[in-house]
Amino acid sequence: MADDRTQDEDRRNAVERLLARDLEQVDGVGKPLSRRARQTRRSVEAYLQAGVRPRWMERLGEIDAGIARETRRLERAYNALREEHRGDPATFARRWRDLARSWPFADVNELIGQHNEWFPIERQLPIDPRTRDYVLVGGRPYRREELGPEWVLERFPAERT
Repeated sequence: MADDRTQDEDRRNAVERLLARDLEQVDGVGKPLSRRARQTRRSVEAYLQAGVRPRWMERLGEIDAGIARETRRLERAYNALREEHRGDPATFARRWRDLARSWPFADVNELIGQHNEWFPIERQLPIDPRTRDYVLVGGRPYRREELGPEWVLERFPAERT
């Protein structure tokens, strides 16, 4: 019988032996690990994933911050140009459209392109067999539209309505 017990202990890895020894010690120090904690597989990959925010999450934060930054900059430019051409709406509209076409969105659009390319892989999204595309996330497509003149004019119209 004693031989069976030593053989069982020998089959366990170091973590299992340590946990078994800790569970046997009931001296009032700490509390035993939960069943889930005892049964969870430990790996280097899981350890690394647990301590770091995934890149897709960081990138989405960077995209949202970039869009907010560009929105504030555009709002200031819009208000300044509107003030400059207060009595001439046609000139304001023409100059605002020109500014919207030339506005640099390269940094944010690069992040959006990376997001659209890598997000489904990083999130391990399944493919919908009906659409042959990745599944919706929260009922919406995961892809983000790049920023451009249409985006600017949608938020800050050249003509007053």
